[in-house]
Amino acid sequence: MIKPETSARLYVVGNINVDVIMSTLDEWPQKGTEAMLESSAIRPGGSAGNCALALDALNTPYRLVANQGNDQFTPWLAELFAASAADWPRYACETSLTFGVTHSDHERTFFSNQGHIARLSRDDVLSQLPREAVAGDWVLLCGTFLCTALFAEYSSLLETLKRRGFKVAIDSGWPPAGWSATLRQQLFPCLKNCDALLLNEVETLGLSGCNSLPDAASMLLDLLADNAVVVAKCGPDGAYLWSAQTHLHTPAEAIAVVDTIGAGDSFNAGYFSALIYGQDAATALDWGVRVASAAISSSPRRYPDWQTLFSTAHRANRQENQ
Repeated sequence: MIKPETSARLYVVGNINVDVIMSTLDEWPQKGTEAMLESSAIRPGGSAGNCALALDALNTPYRLVANQGNDQFTPWLAELFAASAADWPRYACETSLTFGVTHSDHERTFFSNQGHIARLSRDDVLSQLPREAVAGDWVLLCGTFLCTALFAEYSSLLETLKRRGFKVAIDSGWPPAGWSATLRQQLFPCLKNCDALLLNEVETLGLSGCNSLPDAASMLLDLLADNAVVVAKCGPDGAYLWSAQTHLHTPAEAIAVVDTIGAGDSFNAGYFSALIYGQDAATALDWGVRVASAAISSSPRRYPDWQTLFSTAHRANRQENQ
């Protein structure tokens, strides 16, 4: 099968950092003691970084729009994303770093500093994007609440992106201090220029303040741009998509989970890969679930190639017209 051509591109904007991952811890040790864990890994991370790694593996046209610090980790991250890093502005600060501990129930605990991602600005982002989008171009904004300087300029940034002709998606992640009425009111006005909201189940409920996903989707769709979608990533239950016209659900196949870190980011890579190649919403949801499932069930991490994604028949999607 010949891979289809596309002139569209996904621009992934936001938090790329260094992840230090240790496994496996079930009980926190006493202060002042030392615990020996089974394994460790140092790898690029952050929501934007994890998505970019999956896009690389999928060979999807993309650019990682970010900034960088100025320490020993700076050249290492830049080398891993050489096609994008030449345009990253450098700040005289430490690289953002996350220390993560995984647990035997596949949950994980993260500790992060602020570092360079807190300094990423609207001008930094816009300087790395075309003045005019190509048809089919998307901008995916990741790590909303971690990129604190950028979040302060979200409203102006999204307005500019829409004027340039981009479709805009947001994967905000979970706010470190939790959801509050003040935080919701800060983000809600920005959503009028958002074409896709991709959150996990608890983030969808947290942002909306609703008790069920259908109610949350209905409430959030009223805040989004015309013809927008709300996507809820639900782990073993797959993913759901709501728009004004349709409701889709793609279930996930049973897998042996190895490492759930970056599952939602891998989903984003699969989902937008489908859209970049002109596929429909049902296919995008299917690709997202399949890429995420492959990622979290492998170590070293593996992803399906484009031939597998294009040639494998879609799983049955349950659809309800609203």
